[in-house]
Amino acid sequence: MQARLLLEDGTLLTGQAFGSEGDSVGEVVFNTGITGYQEVLSDPSYCGQIVTMTYPLIGNYGITRDDFESVRPFIHGFVVREHETVPSNWRAEYSLDSLLKEYGIIGISGIDTRMLTRRIRHHGVMKGILTTSAKRVEELMEQLKGTPLMTDQVPRVSTKSVYSSPGTKERIVLVDFGSKSGILRDLTKRGCDVVVVPHSATAEQIRRLAPDGILLSNGPGDPKDVPHAAKMIAELLGEFPIFGICLGHQLFALASGADTEKLKFGHRGGNHPVKDLRTGRCYITSQNHGYTVKEDSIAGTELEVTHINNNDRTIEGLRHKKYPAFSVQYHPEAAPGPFDSSYLFDDFLEMIRKHKADRPQPPRQAQFAAQAAADRSGAASSAKGELHYAEK
Repeated sequence: MQARLLLEDGTLLTGQAFGSEGDSVGEVVFNTGITGYQEVLSDPSYCGQIVTMTYPLIGNYGITRDDFESVRPFIHGFVVREHETVPSNWRAEYSLDSLLKEYGIIGISGIDTRMLTRRIRHHGVMKGILTTSAKRVEELMEQLKGTPLMTDQVPRVSTKSVYSSPGTKERIVLVDFGSKSGILRDLTKRGCDVVVVPHSATAEQIRRLAPDGILLSNGPGDPKDVPHAAKMIAELLGEFPIFGICLGHQLFALASGADTEKLKFGHRGGNHPVKDLRTGRCYITSQNHGYTVKEDSIAGTELEVTHINNNDRTIEGLRHKKYPAFSVQYHPEAAPGPFDSSYLFDDFLEMIRKHKADRPQPPRQAQFAAQAAADRSGAASSAKGELHYAEK
């Protein structure tokens, strides 16, 4: 079956269809990863986007459930040069084609992905429509122009209920803006008692969970589309140690008085060099974002820049000068990508311990202790203003 990809600038690419059938509109972006297409597909940060893989052969090692970074893919289309229909990997449970069919995602292969990537790099990311229909190009363009890009990606990918991953050490509230499973894995393997809450959780609801620290997850879209999150972070700054990742980094910046802007074509891949300004050391990082913190907006805030991108000099890390809070634009949990920066989770836990030592906390109130017990048992809370719990 034939598939076509039409960009808003009129570029038309024709190839072979795989996966599902129909029409799908999204922002066309590219990822430079050589491996990890399954983790890319299941990264919630791609919600609303048509993802182009620059590596030419995709699907060769199949799909394995253990490698998912979320419960399901949220991308709006998948573009590859060559689609391998018969995977060769002892861990493979089924094919890429089967995965896309299961979740209604359209794939296209047999097109010049190098040309497409160069076009995006030159002109910037743009809207596109991926279709298996026989509609005329004029009809497709009209449909493309009449379909706005999504602005509600975070509510679509965030957990709807609170769940917990019990541990014996620090209690971490993980605010899910589209969190990857790797973040939870890194916290739990360090013994943390993790409570995952929806993007809409208020400052008061998070206080009731009596956290030792708060982690702001990655997620899709424009950070300014979730203003309630920046408000919540601003209320909790200084009260609890905070660590922001990717979208969480941008929201931390907004909550601290800085500003964000859209990049021309974003950073997506597992080979982005980032320099730590404190040590001069360069780390190779995994990234997936289309927005960045504006450098000139840092002046006048209590933020300091800790990391920069060695390719385009954009901000990759921030630290609050007054409060125990820091953030990075990249993914220390990687998946896919290098694990050079996983030490940041240890830095976060050390920050929590130092904060507790410097400011001894009063005993948790009885209601907090009771709520914590309810969290671990999976009991539902029916009181007005409280979060509702579900089994993981």
